[in-house]
Amino acid sequence: MTQMDYKYSLLGSAMDDYRKRPLLLQVDEAPINLFAVLEVKRELPRRWSTLGCFRKIRVYSFMFGLAVMFLIMASYILTGDKKRLLLTPSPYHFSSLVSPGPFAFNLSSIKHYAHVKLVVKSITSKVEFSSSRQLPEFKALVNSEPHMFSVIPSKFLHGVRNPCWYEEYNGNITSDPYRINLYARYSRRFRIVFQQLRNTFREHLIHHNEKIYRIRCLPYFYIIGQPKCGTTDLYDRLRLHPDIKFTTFKEPHWWTRKRFGIIRLSEGFHDRYPVEDYLDLFDQAAYQIQGNLTANASGTPSHPNIIIGEASASTMWDNNAWMYFYDNTTAGEPPFLIQDFIHALQPNARFIVMLRDPVERLYSDYLYFGIANKSAEDFHEKVSESLQLFEECLTEYTMRSCVYNTTVNNAMPVRLQVGLYSVYLMDWLTVFSKEQILVLRLEDHASNRKYTMHKVFDFLNLGPVTKEVESDITRSPASNTRRPADKNLGPMLPITKEILRDFYTPFNEKLAKVLQNDSFLWENNSRL
Repeated sequence: MTQMDYKYSLLGSAMDDYRKRPLLLQVDEAPINLFAVLEVKRELPRRWSTLGCFRKIRVYSFMFGLAVMFLIMASYILTGDKKRLLLTPSPYHFSSLVSPGPFAFNLSSIKHYAHVKLVVKSITSKVEFSSSRQLPEFKALVNSEPHMFSVIPSKFLHGVRNPCWYEEYNGNITSDPYRINLYARYSRRFRIVFQQLRNTFREHLIHHNEKIYRIRCLPYFYIIGQPKCGTTDLYDRLRLHPDIKFTTFKEPHWWTRKRFGIIRLSEGFHDRYPVEDYLDLFDQAAYQIQGNLTANASGTPSHPNIIIGEASASTMWDNNAWMYFYDNTTAGEPPFLIQDFIHALQPNARFIVMLRDPVERLYSDYLYFGIANKSAEDFHEKVSESLQLFEECLTEYTMRSCVYNTTVNNAMPVRLQVGLYSVYLMDWLTVFSKEQILVLRLEDHASNRKYTMHKVFDFLNLGPVTKEVESDITRSPASNTRRPADKNLGPMLPITKEILRDFYTPFNEKLAKVLQNDSFLWENNSRL
């Protein structure tokens, strides 16, 4: 075996007391102590040839450099460096930050099954739901995002359902208005859309009192969650309604990721996307609200009933960037949440949440984001690892702190926390009323699309549509369904389902109580 054949990996759980244990390195199948690499004793022969001496020095230099590299990597993993630790909220694309270590996963082992059950029992015994969270002051929100609050006004156009306003345009009307837009720069798939926006930009400008203005809009409603719960299908159907327009593409993830400079979850931080880049995504819809300016030179919108939607399935739950940007934390919890900023800017906004049995959601999430070596057994192992990490967090922090704990979320091989719907919904209800949030079940939507779509239309105060349009909306095939290869893997193991059912039960019970609807207990659901 040559040096190039070696495969290195960290052994041992990151949640162990690493100060008391040596950090282990695995070379193929043989574990060795990493510090032993640094303690290699040089016993030199009395006579070396010049060539032999040179070769041995190269070997020692290589081993020393390798050891230093792994020490640096280990320090980043164990300390959670705020500035350079890569964010991995969807960890299925990468190797897990933790490994089972001494805990050998044997699915036929009664001892293993009993151990995981005890872990779940320990977690559920610590579940507590606080009555309310400490809301940040408006001034604190402005101080944390002063530019965003300087761009978006406190009042919008009268006579228009959608929140829109006219903004003075100070740029050169002959130059490219989207030349510095980071969405246009990094989203190759949408370059054609941005080119169309460039071509029509100047004809939508308003000239008034020797100044030039452009129309700007925010969404009237947001589809905020959850992933693998049917948000894409809902989005595709709503796009068919004549009075609903969306951003130039689904899931801009601006509130949760792009405004912090997260482009791809494996790349760490880039330049932060300013709010202007986000607003550019609504230009196409804003122009339709504004209408034909040659026939309406006053600038008054000619289609005031059009509403705009934005659909990012991360908006409800993903606050993972908070620990890298907000230093004034309290009890390990984020001082600001996404909904605090949206409420400060749009107190009348509306939100649609699509939920699914959290047990099945997690398995679908695993199948969708996993790349290789997917199996029901591998899913069981990842669930067991994640439960242990979550339980370890609960030994030191509150339940809510662990739900928002970025380090734990990044380390878990599967996204257990996304299915804790009640925690997120209760936090959204601290700033928005129940009347502003529509919560649907994917199970109901799959069995009766016409019923759920009418609920959405009523919630958004939309008028009736023709029978032809309604038929297109309700009868079109389901979007973003499970891939054939993933279906062939079959369902999760029965013991995995039982373990997850026990884990999610107290959270489902709280959700059903908050919504006053026992169907959110998911007690009698078939697999979708």
